[in-house]
Amino acid sequence: MRALRKTAAAPGAELVEVPVPRPGPGQVLVKVHAASICGTDLHIYEWDAWAARRITRIPMTFGHELAGRVVAVGDEVHAPVVGAFVSAESHAFCGHCRMCRTGRAHICENLRILGVDLDGVFADYAVIPAPNAWEVDPRIAPDVASVQEPFGNAVHTIFGADGGGDLELATVAVIGCGPIGLFSIGIARAAGARQVIAIEPNDLRLGIAKRMGADVLVDPLHEDPVAAVVEATGGHGAEVVLEMSGIASAIDQGTRMLAHGGRLSLLGLPTAPVALDLSDQVIFKEARIFGVTGRELFRTWEQTTTLLGSGMVDVTPVITHRLPLDRFAEGFEAVASGRSGKVVLTP
Repeated sequence: MRALRKTAAAPGAELVEVPVPRPGPGQVLVKVHAASICGTDLHIYEWDAWAARRITRIPMTFGHELAGRVVAVGDEVHAPVVGAFVSAESHAFCGHCRMCRTGRAHICENLRILGVDLDGVFADYAVIPAPNAWEVDPRIAPDVASVQEPFGNAVHTIFGADGGGDLELATVAVIGCGPIGLFSIGIARAAGARQVIAIEPNDLRLGIAKRMGADVLVDPLHEDPVAAVVEATGGHGAEVVLEMSGIASAIDQGTRMLAHGGRLSLLGLPTAPVALDLSDQVIFKEARIFGVTGRELFRTWEQTTTLLGSGMVDVTPVITHRLPLDRFAEGFEAVASGRSGKVVLTP
């Protein structure tokens, strides 16, 4: 089969022929229908400092956002069955650590990630742990199924630790409208937000934000986003702020545009420590700060299925590129340029 492999500790990747893997005990073999590109994959492709530090074995197949059909199962697998169409949860959890045993497997103490610690899904076939295979609701289009995993990141960021009880009739500000930020706009709209404000310097992505349901579009290169949010909310600030960029100045702005008693959810990853005015912008506001990683297993997947399967959120405006696997370089170039939403590769 073909697999997109990291074959050297350097930028780039190679599409090579390798044997079709066999599923071991507790694993399933999936014929890949679609695999979408994530920011993590771009780090690996470009071989930046994070990738050089994080990737411990080469060669390896990368990619972790998958949709496809189960074609074989290993021993001791009772579900899914051969023929099931599945998406993949990328966090492979141990099942026996304290986090797993208390219902928090997404922050497993022994966590391994598809396409990072385990061979990934940019290939004709991929092996994944059977518990990580999520059967796709037949109402969800096959290409859309490959973005369920990053859509789940947006769901977890939006609803937070308390299930999103603060969303109804709230103003939600989204800082950074990459694909997950764009998904979040649609989810906030579906969850009953009164107003959604999109903050993004990229005009293409601002246009997609509008299509996803944003009421107010803010280009931080041409206006102060804090002032824009305060003005749009009659001086109160946003009850929920979703920080998706990881930029230090944007995180600080997120605390300043946050209403008293509001929630700041942090998904973007800063590259260095961040200085914040905790006294005035967090403590005296009695703000709640929620760090987000992955998806709650598997509560978030149930929410994702409901939102996509029911049609409450239409993510097709976010999918801007569908490319065959052998045009992977074009796909990564589109992601790196910022002139794209979600890029889906189809073996």
